[in-house]
This record gives sequence, structure tokens and C-alpha cells, in this order.
Amino acid sequence: MTGQVAGKVALVTGGASGIGQAIAELLSEEGASVVLTDVDELKGPQVVAGITKAGGEAIFLHQDVTSEPRWAEIIGEIERRFGRLDVLVSNAGIGIGAPSIVEMSLADWRRQTAINLDGVFLSVKYSLPLMRKTSAKTGGGSIVMMSSLAGLRGAPTLAGYSATKGGVRLFAKSVAMECASLGDGIRVNSVHPGIIDTPIWGKIPSGGTASSQNAPIDCEGLAKAATPLGRAGKAREIAQGVLFLASDASSYLTGSELVIDGGMFAGTTPRRPS
Repeated sequence: MTGQVAGKVALVTGGASGIGQAIAELLSEEGASVVLTDVDELKGPQVVAGITKAGGEAIFLHQDVTSEPRWAEIIGEIERRFGRLDVLVSNAGIGIGAPSIVEMSLADWRRQTAINLDGVFLSVKYSLPLMRKTSAKTGGGSIVMMSSLAGLRGAPTLAGYSATKGGVRLFAKSVAMECASLGDGIRVNSVHPGIIDTPIWGKIPSGGTASSQNAPIDCEGLAKAATPLGRAGKAREIAQGVLFLASDASSYLTGSELVIDGGMFAGTTPRRPS
């Protein structure tokens, strides 16, 4: 442990699996006290148990990020237990695909928007006051919003998902400008993963409704064909980017996009035989 976020308190939504779990674990390894929230009441405590066993400090709080009353409770609990909040990682999200946008139901559109966009809005609305109180004493804080490569460019069959992640991208920039104008010391940035090997690939409905049968998705094969680096990313690699943004090493970075996608957004290149 090098202690890049030693002494900080970090809130990670969607922390029970995938990228969120990797973020929670790495922030803990680097010295932060971690509050991870999720709707998964089975895996969340398991992640906390692993962090605790490794010598870190973490708690799990059950949370549906679309519930405004629950947000008030979560931040209240953090203030009671820790008295501060230095880092917010607004990571919770879902992906709902459809063969065509005309086949996507309004119910699925609204559910995805509620989690991916409303949940991020509520995370900032309720975390910022405590973060500002903390920053007044420490001199800074960091909000990291999880967007996607799909928030930077179009994605067939994922128009609704792209709409939410593109919204997160500009929401992050706008909040960054608000914080800068107030001089509150809070930096705000977005992270844009590409094809990352996580459980979400098995949870993306491919039909017109959330209950549609999932089509098998070969994450590694897809990445090999579409990614200049020729492989899928690992959740830990995204977590390392979030650690940078959460730490004082990124003290002059706000309103920016950290793209971690194996080169996909940069362009395409033929794969040469090794």
C-alpha cells in the first residue's frame, strides 16, 4: 500500500461487483475508508468482508440509487460514522439493449435513465454538501462519475444507454464548472470505459424489454476484434484510473474525461500477426 488516498472517506455506488467492486477494493488498499452501496444485499457484505480481511476499513449500505429518501439516509449515516466525505464515485448503472430504438419500451428507457442518470444526479445533490464541509477543512475533494465509451460516440442497439452516459459526461462538466465557480475545492471528472470484462455483459437484455432473453456475448472476442490493444480491459484497470482521479495526484484536473478503452476512441488499426 502506498497510501494515495490515506485518511480519505470514499463512497462508491454499485460497489458489490464488477468495476464498482474493483474500485472499492483498490481505494481501500490505498488507505481510504470505503462506503460501498448496492442493491445486492448478498454480494455487498461479501466485498466488505474481503476488504476487512485484507486489513482495510469498509461498510456496506443497501441502496437503490433512484430513491431520494434513501440518499438522505446514506449521507446522514456517513456523516454520523465518519464525519466527512472526500470522494464520491458515482458508479451504479445498468445497460439495456434493443435491436432497434423503435423496439425499446418506454418502461425500459425510463428504468435505465432513472438508474444511470437520475441516480448520478441524486448522488451529487446529496453528497456535495458534506463534501463541501469536508473540503473547507481539508482543501479539496473529488467526484468521479462513471460514463462509458458509449457516452462519447454512438452505439447501435444501445441508443438509450448512450443517451444516459452522454448525459453523465456533460453533467460532470457542468458540476465541475459550478464547483470551480464557488471555489469549493471539489473536482469533478468522468471516466469512460470501453469493453471491460465484468458481469454486466451477461445482464444486458438484447430484446425490446428488460425481461428479454439475454443473447450470449463473447466479451473477449468482441474486444479482440474492435480494440486496438486486442483484448478486453479488466475492472482493476478502470479502478486504477479512478484512484488517480480520487487522489491528490490529479489536483489540477477537473471537468475532464478519462477514456480507458484500449484505444477504441482513438481509431482503428489492423491487427498484425505476432
